[in-house]
Amino acid sequence: MNILTANGTVEWWGLVVVFLGCILAGYIDAIAGGGGLVQVPMFMLAGLPLHAVIGTNKIASAMGTSFVAVRFARQGFMKWRLCVPCIVAAFLGAQIGARCSLMASEEVLRVVMLAVIPVVGFYVLRHKELGAEKDPWSQRKTLVLCCCIALAVGFYDGFYGPGTGTFLMLLLTGLGHLNLNSAAGVTKCVNLTTNLSSLVVFALSGTCVWVIGIVGGLGNLLGGYFGSGQFTQQGAAIVRPIMLVVLCLFALRLILEMAGIA
Repeated sequence: MNILTANGTVEWWGLVVVFLGCILAGYIDAIAGGGGLVQVPMFMLAGLPLHAVIGTNKIASAMGTSFVAVRFARQGFMKWRLCVPCIVAAFLGAQIGARCSLMASEEVLRVVMLAVIPVVGFYVLRHKELGAEKDPWSQRKTLVLCCCIALAVGFYDGFYGPGTGTFLMLLLTGLGHLNLNSAAGVTKCVNLTTNLSSLVVFALSGTCVWVIGIVGGLGNLLGGYFGSGQFTQQGAAIVRPIMLVVLCLFALRLILEMAGIA
């Protein structure tokens, strides 16, 4: 499939395929994060040059994440005294990670993540009460832990990126002792911050294909509408299986990248 023709025009049927694929990505991302594992390959299959894939993906991700973030805010998931410091920490982490990625090989990180994924998957399978209420830490300890998590995952997102939302949800609930709704609120704030800051960089560099990105964004937004609604209704019951799917997709992507296929 190649959306862009030789003279630079856009094939309508290709846009339809991207739109449908981004619906699935937005649905996954709204529930458990990791929608980019579906969305990025979709733009690659569409025939976009590699340098344009990342920038165009940020358009779609920013649109979908913005909608879900607003919806979660209206539902009271955003605890702003916690979210705002996490946003700052994530922004700093992403900036540092992006700069480090220019100096270090991602191959080492891929090997480390491939070793970590089975451990994370085992955790999700074993803890059937994922998202259940835990004894909260003190307000100060919660703030420090969540900011450290946002800083570390922000660094990861700037350095490499895939599965950021999933790792945020797991760490915020498991280590930060946030309930599922509060963890989802912080996750969307952090994701939106990193998406928008990255989008500005790619837009200024001219690597975004706006028509395709906006069509993908509309699909992501629609998927986010259904996904965020199902998250609100079913909570952990739907988050756990979606997380496991995301982790499997992530492992597959890592293996393909290390084999030089993806």
